[in-house]
Amino acid sequence: MKFVHMADMHFDTSFTTLTNKANLGDVRRLDQRRAFNKVINYIKENKIPYLFIAGDFYEHEYIRLSTIEYINKLFMEIPETRIFITPGNHDPYLKDSFYNKFCWNENVHIFDSKLSVVEQEDVDIYGYGFNDFYYTNHELENFKIKNPNKLNILITHGTLNASETLEKEYNPISEKMIEDKGFDYVALGHIHKIDYNSKENQKIVYPGSTVSLGFDELGQHGIIVGDVEKEQLNLQFIPVDDKEFVIKDIDITEVLDLDELASIINDIQISEDKYYKISLIGRRNFEIDLYKLNKLIVENNIIKIKDYTKLNYDLEKLSKENTLRGLFVKEILQRMDENPEDNEVFQNALDIGFEILEK
Repeated sequence: MKFVHMADMHFDTSFTTLTNKANLGDVRRLDQRRAFNKVINYIKENKIPYLFIAGDFYEHEYIRLSTIEYINKLFMEIPETRIFITPGNHDPYLKDSFYNKFCWNENVHIFDSKLSVVEQEDVDIYGYGFNDFYYTNHELENFKIKNPNKLNILITHGTLNASETLEKEYNPISEKMIEDKGFDYVALGHIHKIDYNSKENQKIVYPGSTVSLGFDELGQHGIIVGDVEKEQLNLQFIPVDDKEFVIKDIDITEVLDLDELASIINDIQISEDKYYKISLIGRRNFEIDLYKLNKLIVENNIIKIKDYTKLNYDLEKLSKENTLRGLFVKEILQRMDENPEDNEVFQNALDIGFEILEK
Protein backbone atom coordinates (compact mmCIF):
# COMPACT_ATOMS: atom_id res chain seq x y z
CA MET A 1 0.00 0.00 0.00
CA LYS A 2 1.51 3.30 -1.11
CA PHE A 3 1.07 6.61 0.69
CA VAL A 4 2.39 10.14 1.08
CA HIS A 5 2.98 11.41 4.62
CA MET A 6 3.40 15.14 5.29
CA ALA A 7 3.05 17.45 8.28
CA ASP A 8 3.63 20.94 9.61
CA MET A 9 3.02 22.97 6.48
CA HIS A 10 1.67 25.88 8.57
CA PHE A 11 -0.22 27.45 5.66
CA ASP A 12 -0.53 31.26 5.99
CA THR A 13 1.94 31.54 8.86
CA SER A 14 3.16 35.12 9.25
CA PHE A 15 6.96 34.47 9.05
CA THR A 16 7.37 37.62 11.18
CA THR A 17 10.51 36.37 12.96
CA LEU A 18 12.22 35.27 9.76
CA THR A 19 13.56 38.61 8.57
CA ASN A 20 12.97 42.36 8.45
CA LYS A 21 13.13 42.36 4.65
CA ALA A 22 9.94 43.62 3.03
CA ASN A 23 7.48 41.08 1.55
CA LEU A 24 9.62 37.95 2.25
CA GLY A 25 6.73 36.54 4.27
CA ASP A 26 4.50 36.90 1.19
CA VAL A 27 7.15 35.14 -0.92
CA ARG A 28 7.39 32.22 1.52
CA ARG A 29 3.61 31.84 1.59
CA LEU A 30 3.74 31.49 -2.20
CA ASP A 31 6.53 28.93 -1.70
CA GLN A 32 4.16 26.96 0.52
CA ARG A 33 1.59 26.83 -2.27
CA ARG A 34 4.23 25.84 -4.81
CA ALA A 35 5.44 23.03 -2.55
CA PHE A 36 1.91 21.74 -2.01
CA ASN A 37 1.32 21.77 -5.76
CA LYS A 38 4.38 19.53 -6.07
CA VAL A 39 2.88 17.11 -3.54
CA ILE A 40 -0.42 16.92 -5.42
CA ASN A 41 1.33 16.47 -8.77
CA TYR A 42 3.49 13.70 -7.32
CA ILE A 43 0.36 11.91 -6.09
CA LYS A 44 -1.27 12.29 -9.53
CA GLU A 45 1.74 11.07 -11.49
CA ASN A 46 2.36 8.09 -9.23
CA LYS A 47 -1.28 7.22 -8.52
CA ILE A 48 -0.81 7.31 -4.75
CA PRO A 49 -4.00 6.07 -3.03
CA TYR A 50 -3.47 7.68 0.40
CA LEU A 51 -2.34 11.07 1.67
CA PHE A 52 -1.69 11.46 5.42
CA ILE A 53 -1.47 15.02 6.81
CA ALA A 54 -0.32 14.83 10.43
CA GLY A 55 -1.31 18.21 11.84
CA ASP A 56 -0.38 21.89 11.76
CA PHE A 57 -1.53 21.96 8.16
CA TYR A 58 -2.45 25.63 8.59
CA GLU A 59 -2.27 28.42 11.14
CA HIS A 60 -5.64 28.87 12.86
CA GLU A 61 -4.85 32.48 13.74
CA TYR A 62 -3.90 33.57 10.22
CA ILE A 63 -5.50 31.15 7.75
CA ARG A 64 -7.67 32.74 5.05
CA LEU A 65 -10.78 31.28 3.49
CA SER A 66 -9.17 31.75 0.07
CA THR A 67 -6.26 29.50 1.13
CA ILE A 68 -8.64 26.79 2.36
CA GLU A 69 -10.53 26.98 -0.93
CA TYR A 70 -7.23 26.75 -2.82
CA ILE A 71 -6.23 23.64 -0.83
CA ASN A 72 -9.60 21.99 -1.33
CA LYS A 73 -9.46 22.71 -5.06
CA LEU A 74 -6.20 20.76 -5.22
CA PHE A 75 -7.78 17.93 -3.23
CA MET A 76 -10.46 17.76 -5.94
CA GLU A 77 -7.71 17.07 -8.50
CA ILE A 78 -6.90 13.74 -6.81
CA PRO A 79 -10.40 12.25 -6.31
CA GLU A 80 -9.09 8.68 -6.20
CA THR A 81 -6.76 9.50 -3.29
CA ARG A 82 -8.14 9.19 0.23
CA ILE A 83 -6.93 12.12 2.33
CA PHE A 84 -6.68 11.85 6.12
CA ILE A 85 -5.98 14.92 8.26
CA THR A 86 -5.34 15.03 11.99
CA PRO A 87 -5.46 18.50 13.62
CA GLY A 88 -2.43 19.77 15.52
CA ASN A 89 -1.78 22.44 18.12
CA HIS A 90 -1.65 25.22 15.49
CA ASP A 91 -4.80 24.04 13.67
CA PRO A 92 -6.97 22.42 16.37
CA TYR A 93 -10.46 21.09 15.71
CA LEU A 94 -12.38 24.03 17.23
CA LYS A 95 -16.01 25.02 16.74
CA ASP A 96 -15.00 27.92 14.50
CA SER A 97 -12.17 26.12 12.69
CA PHE A 98 -12.27 25.41 8.97
CA TYR A 99 -11.96 21.72 9.83
CA ASN A 100 -15.38 22.00 11.43
CA LYS A 101 -17.28 24.56 9.35
CA PHE A 102 -15.85 24.22 5.82
CA CYS A 103 -17.38 21.81 3.29
CA TRP A 104 -14.36 19.71 2.31
CA ASN A 105 -14.21 17.52 -0.78
CA GLU A 106 -15.65 14.02 -0.31
CA ASN A 107 -12.22 12.33 -0.43
CA VAL A 108 -11.13 14.20 2.74
CA HIS A 109 -11.53 12.73 6.23
CA ILE A 110 -10.67 14.90 9.24
CA PHE A 111 -10.18 13.21 12.61
CA ASP A 112 -11.37 14.95 15.76
CA SER A 113 -10.02 14.54 19.30
CA LYS A 114 -11.52 11.07 19.85
CA LEU A 115 -9.42 8.15 18.65
CA SER A 116 -11.35 6.56 15.79
CA VAL A 117 -10.82 4.27 12.82
CA VAL A 118 -11.72 4.41 9.13
CA GLU A 119 -11.84 0.89 7.75
CA GLN A 120 -10.72 0.44 4.16
CA GLU A 121 -10.56 -2.79 2.19
CA ASP A 122 -6.79 -3.05 2.48
CA VAL A 123 -6.08 -1.03 5.63
CA ASP A 124 -7.53 0.33 8.86
CA ILE A 125 -6.55 3.95 9.44
CA TYR A 126 -6.71 5.28 13.01
CA GLY A 127 -6.34 8.88 14.02
CA TYR A 128 -7.02 11.59 16.56
CA GLY A 129 -5.99 15.22 16.90
CA PHE A 130 -6.05 18.37 18.98
CA ASN A 131 -9.32 20.02 20.01
CA ASP A 132 -7.45 22.93 21.62
CA PHE A 133 -4.01 24.52 21.45
CA TYR A 134 -2.81 22.06 24.11
CA TYR A 135 -3.77 18.39 24.34
CA THR A 136 -2.97 15.53 26.72
CA ASN A 137 -5.16 12.66 25.51
CA HIS A 138 -4.21 9.22 26.87
CA GLU A 139 -6.69 7.03 24.97
CA LEU A 140 -3.85 5.09 23.33
CA GLU A 141 -2.86 3.51 26.64
CA ASN A 142 -5.94 1.23 26.73
CA PHE A 143 -6.36 0.94 22.96
CA LYS A 144 -6.26 -2.34 21.01
CA ILE A 145 -6.12 -2.73 17.23
CA LYS A 146 -9.43 -3.99 15.87
CA ASN A 147 -8.14 -6.13 12.98
CA PRO A 148 -4.53 -7.23 13.65
CA ASN A 149 -4.33 -9.23 10.41
CA LYS A 150 -4.93 -6.13 8.28
CA LEU A 151 -2.55 -3.23 7.72
CA ASN A 152 -2.98 -0.73 10.55
CA ILE A 153 -1.93 2.92 10.33
CA LEU A 154 -2.03 5.59 13.05
CA ILE A 155 -2.00 9.31 12.23
CA THR A 156 -1.60 11.90 14.97
CA HIS A 157 0.25 15.06 15.96
CA GLY A 158 2.33 14.86 19.10
CA THR A 159 5.56 14.61 21.03
CA LEU A 160 7.35 11.27 21.08
CA ASN A 161 8.95 10.44 24.46
CA ALA A 162 8.12 13.85 25.96
CA SER A 163 10.44 14.76 28.83
CA GLU A 164 10.02 18.46 29.62
CA THR A 165 6.85 19.84 31.18
CA LEU A 166 6.04 21.94 28.10
CA GLU A 167 6.47 18.96 25.74
CA LYS A 168 3.91 17.03 27.79
CA GLU A 169 1.26 19.61 26.83
CA TYR A 170 1.44 18.51 23.16
CA ASN A 171 -0.02 14.99 23.03
CA PRO A 172 2.86 13.08 24.67
CA ILE A 173 3.38 9.60 23.19
CA SER A 174 5.54 6.80 24.56
CA GLU A 175 7.55 5.17 21.78
CA LYS A 176 7.62 1.78 23.53
CA MET A 177 3.89 1.87 24.21
CA ILE A 178 3.03 2.71 20.62
CA GLU A 179 5.40 0.03 19.28
CA ASP A 180 3.65 -2.55 21.47
CA LYS A 181 0.28 -1.69 19.89
CA GLY A 182 1.34 -3.31 16.61
CA PHE A 183 0.80 -0.53 14.07
CA ASP A 184 2.42 -1.11 10.71
CA TYR A 185 3.12 2.62 10.34
CA VAL A 186 2.70 5.66 12.62
CA ALA A 187 2.47 8.99 10.78
CA LEU A 188 3.42 11.77 13.19
CA GLY A 189 3.62 15.54 13.01
CA HIS A 190 4.77 18.33 15.38
CA ILE A 191 8.56 17.95 15.28
CA HIS A 192 9.88 19.95 12.33
CA LYS A 193 13.02 17.86 11.89
CA ILE A 194 12.73 14.80 9.67
CA ASP A 195 13.14 11.43 11.41
CA TYR A 196 12.52 8.36 9.26
CA ASN A 197 15.77 6.40 9.10
CA SER A 198 17.42 6.82 12.48
CA LYS A 199 17.01 3.09 13.15
CA GLU A 200 16.37 -0.11 11.19
CA ASN A 201 12.79 -0.83 10.06
CA GLN A 202 11.55 2.42 11.59
CA LYS A 203 7.74 2.53 11.66
CA ILE A 204 7.23 5.69 13.76
CA VAL A 205 8.06 8.62 11.49
CA TYR A 206 8.25 12.42 11.51
CA PRO A 207 8.48 13.86 7.97
CA GLY A 208 9.53 17.27 9.34
CA SER A 209 8.02 20.55 8.20
CA THR A 210 7.04 20.47 4.52
CA VAL A 211 8.49 23.94 3.97
CA SER A 212 11.21 25.40 6.21
CA LEU A 213 9.92 28.12 8.53
CA GLY A 214 13.30 29.69 9.22
CA PHE A 215 16.93 29.34 10.25
CA ASP A 216 16.13 26.85 13.01
CA GLU A 217 15.01 24.45 10.24
CA LEU A 218 18.07 23.98 8.06
CA GLY A 219 18.51 21.50 5.24
CA GLN A 220 15.99 20.09 2.77
CA HIS A 221 12.28 19.86 3.56
CA GLY A 222 9.55 17.79 1.97
CA ILE A 223 7.45 14.64 2.31
CA ILE A 224 7.77 10.93 3.06
CA VAL A 225 6.64 8.50 0.38
CA GLY A 226 5.96 5.03 1.74
CA ASP A 227 5.06 1.55 0.57
CA VAL A 228 3.88 -0.63 3.44
CA GLU A 229 2.93 -4.30 3.66
CA LYS A 230 2.83 -6.65 6.62
CA GLU A 231 6.41 -6.97 7.92
CA GLN A 232 7.75 -4.79 5.08
CA LEU A 233 8.15 -1.03 4.90
CA ASN A 234 9.97 1.07 2.30
CA LEU A 235 10.31 4.81 2.86
CA GLN A 236 11.72 7.60 0.72
CA PHE A 237 12.17 11.30 1.41
CA ILE A 238 11.15 13.63 -1.45
CA PRO A 239 12.16 17.32 -1.13
CA VAL A 240 9.48 19.81 -2.21
CA ASP A 241 10.74 23.12 -0.80
CA ASP A 242 12.54 25.11 -3.51
CA LYS A 243 14.56 27.05 -0.94
CA GLU A 244 17.05 25.97 1.71
CA PHE A 245 18.15 27.98 4.75
CA VAL A 246 21.88 28.34 5.41
CA ILE A 247 23.85 29.96 8.25
CA LYS A 248 27.32 31.37 7.54
CA ASP A 249 29.70 32.49 10.30
CA ILE A 250 32.01 35.44 9.67
CA ASP A 251 34.82 36.11 12.16
CA ILE A 252 35.35 39.89 12.18
CA THR A 253 38.30 40.01 14.59
CA GLU A 254 40.60 41.39 11.86
CA VAL A 255 37.96 43.66 10.27
CA LEU A 256 38.52 47.36 10.89
CA ASP A 257 35.26 49.10 9.98
CA LEU A 258 31.67 48.70 8.75
CA ASP A 259 32.50 49.30 5.08
CA GLU A 260 35.09 46.51 5.08
CA LEU A 261 32.57 44.19 6.74
CA ALA A 262 29.92 45.00 4.13
CA SER A 263 32.41 44.24 1.36
CA ILE A 264 33.23 40.85 2.89
CA ILE A 265 29.55 39.95 3.13
CA ASN A 266 28.82 41.12 -0.43
CA ASP A 267 31.67 38.92 -1.73
CA ILE A 268 30.10 35.71 -0.37
CA GLN A 269 29.24 33.19 -3.08
CA ILE A 270 25.44 33.09 -3.11
CA SER A 271 23.16 30.32 -4.44
CA GLU A 272 19.78 31.47 -5.72
CA ASP A 273 18.02 28.49 -4.15
CA LYS A 274 19.21 29.37 -0.64
CA TYR A 275 18.41 31.99 1.99
CA TYR A 276 21.33 33.10 4.16
CA LYS A 277 21.74 34.21 7.73
CA ILE A 278 25.10 35.82 8.50
CA SER A 279 26.34 35.27 12.05
CA LEU A 280 29.03 37.77 13.03
CA ILE A 281 31.46 36.22 15.52
CA GLY A 282 34.82 37.02 17.07
CA ARG A 283 36.08 40.31 18.56
CA ARG A 284 34.87 43.57 17.06
CA ASN A 285 37.07 46.66 16.71
CA PHE A 286 34.15 49.01 16.03
CA GLU A 287 30.47 49.36 16.87
CA ILE A 288 28.23 47.48 14.46
CA ASP A 289 25.16 49.35 13.27
CA LEU A 290 23.04 46.50 11.87
CA TYR A 291 20.50 48.88 10.34
CA LYS A 292 23.21 50.65 8.35
CA LEU A 293 24.97 47.37 7.55
CA ASN A 294 21.78 45.86 6.08
CA LYS A 295 21.43 48.85 3.77
CA LEU A 296 24.94 48.17 2.42
CA ILE A 297 24.18 44.54 1.53
CA VAL A 298 23.36 44.03 -2.16
CA GLU A 299 22.51 40.32 -2.12
CA ASN A 300 18.73 39.82 -1.69
CA ASN A 301 19.17 36.23 -0.51
CA ILE A 302 21.07 37.42 2.56
CA ILE A 303 18.00 37.99 4.66
CA LYS A 304 19.31 38.16 8.21
CA ILE A 305 22.45 39.37 9.99
CA LYS A 306 23.00 38.69 13.69
CA ASP A 307 25.78 40.13 15.80
CA TYR A 308 27.30 37.65 18.26
CA THR A 309 30.62 39.48 18.60
CA LYS A 310 32.29 40.77 21.74
CA LEU A 311 34.24 43.98 22.07
CA ASN A 312 37.98 43.73 21.43
CA TYR A 313 39.69 45.34 24.46
CA ASP A 314 43.34 46.41 24.82
CA LEU A 315 43.75 44.61 28.11
CA GLU A 316 47.32 45.78 28.82
CA LYS A 317 46.25 49.40 28.40
CA LEU A 318 43.13 48.93 30.52
CA SER A 319 45.14 47.26 33.32
CA LYS A 320 47.10 50.51 33.80
CA GLU A 321 43.97 52.58 34.45
CA ASN A 322 43.56 53.82 38.02
CA THR A 323 39.91 52.76 38.01
CA LEU A 324 37.75 49.87 39.20
CA ARG A 325 37.83 48.52 35.64
CA GLY A 326 41.63 48.77 35.60
CA LEU A 327 41.96 46.89 38.90
CA PHE A 328 39.55 44.22 37.63
CA VAL A 329 41.53 43.70 34.41
CA LYS A 330 44.85 43.63 36.26
CA GLU A 331 43.56 40.92 38.59
CA ILE A 332 42.21 38.79 35.73
CA LEU A 333 45.43 39.12 33.70
CA GLN A 334 47.46 37.98 36.69
CA ARG A 335 45.24 34.91 37.10
CA MET A 336 45.50 34.14 33.38
CA ASP A 337 49.30 34.14 33.67
CA GLU A 338 49.14 31.80 36.66
CA ASN A 339 46.54 29.45 35.09
CA PRO A 340 46.93 29.57 31.27
CA GLU A 341 44.85 26.39 30.87
CA ASP A 342 41.81 28.36 32.14
CA ASN A 343 42.20 31.32 29.77
CA GLU A 344 38.82 30.76 28.16
CA VAL A 345 37.11 30.86 31.58
CA PHE A 346 38.90 34.09 32.47
CA GLN A 347 38.04 35.60 29.08
CA ASN A 348 34.37 34.89 29.75
CA ALA A 349 34.76 36.48 33.18
CA LEU A 350 36.20 39.60 31.52
CA ASP A 351 33.28 39.84 29.12
CA ILE A 352 30.73 39.50 31.92
CA GLY A 353 32.63 41.96 34.08
CA PHE A 354 32.82 44.57 31.33
CA GLU A 355 29.08 44.26 30.70
CA ILE A 356 28.37 44.90 34.39
CA LEU A 357 30.83 47.78 34.74
CA GLU A 358 29.52 49.55 31.64
CA LYS A 359 25.91 49.58 32.85
